[in-house]
Amino acid sequence: MLQMHQHFAKSAAFFWKYEPDRSQLAEPQTASTSTLSIALSKEDKKQGWKFVGPTTMYAFMQAMGLFNDHVEDCVIRAEVELARQQFQHPRAVTGKR
Repeated sequence: MLQMHQHFAKSAAFFWKYEPDRSQLAEPQTASTSTLSIALSKEDKKQGWKFVGPTTMYAFMQAMGLFNDHVEDCVIRAEVELARQQFQHPRAVTGKR
């Protein structure tokens, strides 16, 4: 169990190192890739992953909460922001960034 926890903590920390600075984000729902999703896609391919292009990685980054690109007046945006405030960032678990 401890090994599994350590593995997933490392995996989470790996993906969260691609969290964009909020000032780097495009206008909500206007992008399908980013420089970070391109970088993550390249890194994943180096690790042997297949079918992980920048658009797929961008969608993955959205889905896992790396950024919130719901438009400003979307009711979901506030829910996502609240969830992010309550979220324990993987670097808090691993101590790394």
